[in-house]
Order: sequence, then C-alpha cells, then structure tokens
Amino acid sequence: MKKQTQAIHTQFQRPDAYSSLSMPVYHTAAYEFGDAVSMTDAFCGRTDDPDYSRVMNPTVTFFENKVRALTGATDVIALSSGMAAISNALLALAESGRKIVTSRHLFGNTYSLITGTLRRFGIEPVLCDLTDLRAVEQAIDDRTCALFLEIITNPQMEVADLRALSRITRSRGIPLVADTTLIPFTCFDARALGIDVEIVSTTKYLSGGATSISGLVADYGTTPDFGRRMRTEMLFNFGAYATPHVAYMQTIGLETLDARYRIEATNALRTAERLRELPAVRAVNYVGLPDNPYHDRLANGLATLPAPCSPSSSPTATLASASSTASSSSAALRTSSTINRSPSTRPAPSSATSPKRNAATWTFRRTSSASPSASKTPTTSSTISNKPCPTN
Repeated sequence: MKKQTQAIHTQFQRPDAYSSLSMPVYHTAAYEFGDAVSMTDAFCGRTDDPDYSRVMNPTVTFFENKVRALTGATDVIALSSGMAAISNALLALAESGRKIVTSRHLFGNTYSLITGTLRRFGIEPVLCDLTDLRAVEQAIDDRTCALFLEIITNPQMEVADLRALSRITRSRGIPLVADTTLIPFTCFDARALGIDVEIVSTTKYLSGGATSISGLVADYGTTPDFGRRMRTEMLFNFGAYATPHVAYMQTIGLETLDARYRIEATNALRTAERLRELPAVRAVNYVGLPDNPYHDRLANGLATLPAPCSPSSSPTATLASASSTASSSSAALRTSSTINRSPSTRPAPSSATSPKRNAATWTFRRTSSASPSASKTPTTSSTISNKPCPTN
C-alpha cells in the first residue's frame, strides 16, 4: 500500500458507535469501565484500554497509529510540541553524569535545552562538527548516552551523513537521535538510514496551515528501555501528551500532506532559483540547488522526494524538500539590501493571465536603474500533479 493511501486508511482501534468516517474527537479526561477488573487491567497496563487522557486518548492513539503505519516504527508518541518531543526523548535517554554529542548548528531552543537546561541537571553537552566523522568518533566516550542531530540543520542547512553516523553510533552502542522535521516521514525512511529515535515537529508540515502545535517521537525498537521510559515515565511524570483536538487536526493534515508537500517543495526550489537572479541577493543557501555543497548527499538516498507539481519543471525540483521556510530564512540572511516594495515594484499579475489575481504568478523587478523591460516574470502552474510521492 502506498504511503499516501496508508495516511488515509488506518483502522480505528474500535468500531465507531455511529460508523463515523473520521475518528471522533474524544474530549474527555477519564473513561467508564464495566467492572472493577476491567478498570484494574487498564490502569495496570494489561489491556490497551484508555484510562486517563494525560497518558492515553483514543483520538491521539489513532493519530499515533497512522504515523506508526507510515514510518514502520515500533511505537510513536504524540506530544504537545516539537520541543516537548525533543526534551522528553533526551530525558528518557540521559541522566546526570552522561553526555550528549551534538552540533552547534541546531534550532535555537534545542541548542538552549542541550547546552543550558540539561547541563543544570548534570548532563554534559559535547559539541562537534557532525560532518567530520573523525571528530565524531573522538567526541564519543563511555559516558555518551546519545548522538543528536537535525537531518538538515535549521537555519544553516547543513546535511550530515546519516548512514556513516549510524555506523559509528551502532559500533559504540549509543542511539542516533534525529530531528527529521525538514523532510516529512512520507518521503524519508529513518529506519533504513539507521536512526534509532526519530523526532518530528508536526507543527510544520502536518498541521497544514499553522493551525496546531504538536510533536512526535518515533521509537524504532533498537534502544533498550527507551520505549518503556517514554510511555511509563515521561508521559506520566511530565504530562506533555498531545491533546485530542490537535491530534484530530493533524490527522486531517496528514491525509493531504502529499499534495501540499509537492507544491511546497516546488515553490521552495523556484523561489531559491529566482532569488539568485536578484542583484540584491549575494547568495542563496538551499540544498535543492545543484551547486549546493550538500546537494549530492541529499540526492543520493537521504530521502525519496516528491515529483514536481508541473510536468515542465526542472528535474532538480525533486530535491526541493529541504524546507521552504528554512530556505527563505537563509536567503534573507544573505541579502545585501531589502527588495523595494513600492507600488511600482510590488508583485503583480502577469500580462498573460486574466485580470483576476493569480497567486502562483510573481513579477520581480530590479531595484536598480534597469529599464522596465528588464523585469523577469516567471509563472508557475498551480495545478497539482498526479504523480505521487515515490515510496520505498
């Protein structure tokens, strides 16, 4: 079954009382049991019946089951945010006196968590260049409890060799923990690349319009005791479980992820290509561009990437998955001046389109003394291709 089909067709844990096609939102704190034995079995974990929504809720469990089917993970836990997923996962692995090997190139709050908050609890950060395999080997010792990285760093967009890092961590008996947010797991096979624990901020692609905040921890069953700690310690003691309404919204978002992502990926690459043509932009750091230093690493098996939205698109559009938001941020950091947004240079519809505004049409005008004839007017198709995201 193709991944986008799996994203739609996942069985409910139990038949719905009213045969609903969508999993209902169970806004409840507790659950009724027919007898004391059933309640005891649920609270003692002898059955998979929900007992309290701080640790188990039918709507959240359904969302977790969908992701588990798509990733092939042993277990998936939905939490209240991406940072909740990162902090809970690392706390399940670490303890006072242990070390976490990671990079300086991290999302700001992740960096602060590892180098500041966790340090106060006796967990030592070890920062090194994760693209330098010799440096990684030297950084790991018998006190190391995990190697943590982002598969494409935010915002530097650095790409480490996951397979090589996995060989190192497996040989040293420590888990490879990866934040894979910038490539959706529908186009990324963490298990095949040797990742032991996958972390995703589902706030980004899954929410489908900045409507909800959540995070996921996918356990691939290769780290002893990690799954038990997540379920029986982290959820019970830290209380960061996802809410049922957010789980419902992100379940719906998951069903349209493939279609949305192909548009986002194509737009990201085209934006990067057009930005390079602007005299105000000195450089564009985007791994989808063929001359990016990490382009080949991304292309050679890091991810199975979506086909472009328009059949006429360049083949390199299939490498546009690095993240539209990250690429825009990196490009913006490297501009020597801002783009003039006066009425004369504001993006306007192409003359080839109808008078109605076309959201897929952009006009870039040079801010120098160039004549109006120097304007560039790239037009992109807003038609969704029927090509699915390739599956493994």
